[in-house]
Amino acid sequence: METDIFKKLAKFLDDLPGGFPPTESGVELRILRRLFSPEEAKLTLHLSVLPEDPSVIARRVKRPKREIERQLEEMFQKGLVSKSTKEGYPDRYSALQFAIGIWEYHVNDLDQDLARDVGEYIPTLMDFETWKKAPQLRTIPVNKSIDHKLEVFPYEDVGALIKGHTQFLVAPCICRREKKLQGEGCDKPEDNCLVLGKATKIYRERGVGREIDREEALQILKEADEAGLVLQPSNSRDIVNICLCCGCCCAVLRTMKTHPKPATLVSSPFICSADPETCNGCEACLERCQMDALSLEDERIVLDLERCIGCGLCVSACPTEALRLMRKPEAEQKPVPRTFRNALIDLWRARGKLTPASAAKILVKSKVDRILTPK
Repeated sequence: METDIFKKLAKFLDDLPGGFPPTESGVELRILRRLFSPEEAKLTLHLSVLPEDPSVIARRVKRPKREIERQLEEMFQKGLVSKSTKEGYPDRYSALQFAIGIWEYHVNDLDQDLARDVGEYIPTLMDFETWKKAPQLRTIPVNKSIDHKLEVFPYEDVGALIKGHTQFLVAPCICRREKKLQGEGCDKPEDNCLVLGKATKIYRERGVGREIDREEALQILKEADEAGLVLQPSNSRDIVNICLCCGCCCAVLRTMKTHPKPATLVSSPFICSADPETCNGCEACLERCQMDALSLEDERIVLDLERCIGCGLCVSACPTEALRLMRKPEAEQKPVPRTFRNALIDLWRARGKLTPASAAKILVKSKVDRILTPK
């Protein structure tokens, strides 16, 4: 019976935008057993992707409202469900996808077993063909790599993105923490995952990370460039986070790195250009490239454009300006959704899980349950 409930939960999560595909080894079920109790798994199956009042959910599962409200809040604190708050209104709860979502919320309670299982599962979770169509993250260049003559939109400029917000929080990087628990990884900064705007409230309520001001956020970005970290904000013009990533730990980058052509996967408006004649063979750029797109031949730089993700880390380190960023042709630039919610809807559609019929079913069920629930 317990096995059945976790299989149902896995199927439920796989129907959400981020997906949760099955494996032959069953590692995904081991992960769920580590995170959810059978009772929590059962309640999750009755949640919607739309935020709902606990009274609506209680009616659906035929249990007392106070009991459901208490359990949902406990599950939110454990990082298993999402919560929406609005002044003057009761808290509302909804289902939360595994990644980006449940997994990142467990940065403070990781252990070796969970880290090992998720490390095994990540290559299955990140489907390349889906990522090409609808990535959850995009790549923007470090500011030092941007030529003043280069056309850059505000949502491509990390400085402009930071200035567009007033609320900031920094949390530990779950990817580097996961790798360290496995005795791997690197010594790059761990406390540098930036959360912005309204998203900071969720982290604060769960005691994850600490609030910072704009100046400290900008300092963290400066240190990220010095450490050779790739800037990956949420795939939206109005961002909710900026991940600062290395190719050895980051689940996204290290999986992309296994692909023969990472450039086809990344959502980036830029790509590097190289001038071998200007290169002095100093090798400053080689270690900073997280995709192994650079090499030296006869002490001159060689660039593999099929591996370049346009992060600009090599450009900011090049003393002779042999490397520069260029804007890709318009046809090769992936559109950037206005909000992260729009990005998730695009992802849902790309996975074939959101059809007009399924969307209507979700909306109708939620509306009917609200109407029938006593005030």
